Amino acid sequence: MKAAAAALVVGLAVLLMIPAASFLYEAGAPDACARCHEMGSAVGEWRHSTHRGVACSACHGDALTTNPRFHLANARRVVAHWQEEVAERAALTPAEIREMLPRCRKCHEQEFASWSNGPHAISYRSIFLDEKHNAARHLMDDCLRCHGMHFEGGIRDLVEPLSTNGPWRLRRAELAEQPAIPCLACHSIHRRGARHEDRRLEAKVAGPRQEKFRPSLAFFDRRSQGHVEVALLPLPAVRERGRPVRISPDPRQALCYQCHAPLSTGEVFSGDDRTPVGVHEGLSCLSCHEKHRQTTRASCANCHPRLSNCGIDVEKMDTTFAKRDSRHNIHTVKCADCHPKGVPRRRARAD
Repeated sequence: MKAAAAALVVGLAVLLMIPAASFLYEAGAPDACARCHEMGSAVGEWRHSTHRGVACSACHGDALTTNPRFHLANARRVVAHWQEEVAERAALTPAEIREMLPRCRKCHEQEFASWSNGPHAISYRSIFLDEKHNAARHLMDDCLRCHGMHFEGGIRDLVEPLSTNGPWRLRRAELAEQPAIPCLACHSIHRRGARHEDRRLEAKVAGPRQEKFRPSLAFFDRRSQGHVEVALLPLPAVRERGRPVRISPDPRQALCYQCHAPLSTGEVFSGDDRTPVGVHEGLSCLSCHEKHRQTTRASCANCHPRLSNCGIDVEKMDTTFAKRDSRHNIHTVKCADCHPKGVPRRRARAD
């Protein structure tokens, strides 16, 4: 009995030490975090980032976090640190990234609401158990480059069977309803930039001095397990039957092209490319698509009056904007598509 009681006391002491260590650690944060060499570079980046006014615990959890995995992971890190079995740089695990989502929401409510109601909040189940897609195209590791870039493992660790004959199932059933493209797919929270301020203050800043996009905008590269900032992402050279296609210089769409890119031929609209040609050539993706939700309801009204050059209401014209089954894709439609006998002269606008 005495031995059992002693073991129980030791066990409770160990369990209590874990949150106690977290309290002690947080009392000295971020300096306490930086004392571990594997955390030094991350803390250094944070000090110059847009989130430098946000405490480490606000994004990464604290001693009051009720998830036991959080405390056990910290304990494992401490043991690995003592045994000198750590990488040069600390990295978040996929589970930790998923657990950060509600913490992002606390400060970015509008952005989170838009993202969670848009196509980029799609779940692992919806992507990797899509019978129509899986029957037509063989699943491969490259699928994870955009659809599951934070998944720890290869496609064989996620889905089976790897063939065009189902039925398919997720080997990691707990991921079924988890988002495959979380916030950190397109944002790096430690990215250098001006400190976050109330966005309502932008109304007091002259237009040319307002920022084009947040410095955190970056693509998570699954291979290097790191983010690549938008300024370093290239825009592709796209051609339409040999003719160079004019592309908007908007640097934000370089992020879009990492997943929505043409095939190696560079031919417009091949692969997952959606580069606009025809009447919309030269427009940025974000001229029409809302940045988090990707809705396009206001896209026509944002750029030109209700009436087209030929006097027809542009929102009622025979395009995929008005009808998804239209033969005239809004990305490629040309005047001649609807006027094969010749484009009529531009009508004068009636005031």
